[in-house]
Amino acid sequence: MFSITVRDHIMIAHSFRGEVFGPAQRLHGATFLVDATFRREQLDEDNIVVDIGLATQELAAITAGLNYRNLDDEPEFAGVNTSTEFLAKVIADRLAERVHEGSLGEGARGLTAIAVTLHESHIAWASYERGL
Repeated sequence: MFSITVRDHIMIAHSFRGEVFGPAQRLHGATFLVDATFRREQLDEDNIVVDIGLATQELAAITAGLNYRNLDDEPEFAGVNTSTEFLAKVIADRLAERVHEGSLGEGARGLTAIAVTLHESHIAWASYERGL
C-alpha cells in the first residue's frame, strides 16, 4: 500500500455535553494539527499516489471552513459533541466528496482510502480512516 500525507491546522472553539467531558463541558478552544493520508495499492501512471499540490489545496479549503469558528454556533453541528474523533470523520468525509467530484484530479479515482488524524497535542491524537 502506498500513501502520502499532507498537513494543515485548525483553531476552533466548542463545548461538550456530558459528565464524561468534565471541565470541557464549558466553552474552550482547541488547536489541531490535521494530517490527511491518501492510500492506494498501485501508483498511478505518473508513479504518484495523488497530486500532492491538489491534496494540500483541498485539505486547506476544508480546514478553512472550520478554522476560527465556534462550532457550537454552526448549524451543521447543532446538538453534536464535536469531539476530536468526530471532527476527523467530518474532514475525511469532506475529502472523500472532493475525490468523487474530481477535485483532486482524475488520478485520485484510484485511491482506496483516506485517513485523517487530528493531533490535540504532542501526546494525544485521534484518527478516522474510510474507504473510497
